[in-house]
Amino acid sequence: MCLLDQVLSWDAQRIECASATHRAIDHPLRAYDRLGAACALEYAAQAMAVHGALLQPQSARAAGFGMLASARALELYVTRLDEVPDDLIIRAQCEQADARGARYSFTVSAAQGLLAQGRASLVLSPERL
Repeated sequence: MCLLDQVLSWDAQRIECASATHRAIDHPLRAYDRLGAACALEYAAQAMAVHGALLQPQSARAAGFGMLASARALELYVTRLDEVPDDLIIRAQCEQADARGARYSFTVSAAQGLLAQGRASLVLSPERL
């Protein structure tokens, strides 16, 4: 499942992505005919995964995988994402990273303002160690 439409910018510490998939009627995370705001965490996690892949040498990208280990200080400012009329802008900033994993802060916003924010930790699989 790929929820991101494009990478707008990135560098060694941060990434910014855009998505319009939250408005799709067949969105894979829709439940009870709605896309809850907590799904913003999945958008952020995918941005973090893309950031990690972009930082890896091409030869290392196929080896191993990462898992979302924890989410903290998740703040949701809307109830539903599917009612947001504009594209989502997902920003993630790497606060710490090593061979075992990474910690990011993130925001999910749209033209009307901040929709969600928080922090997440990723753990890399043993194949990457």
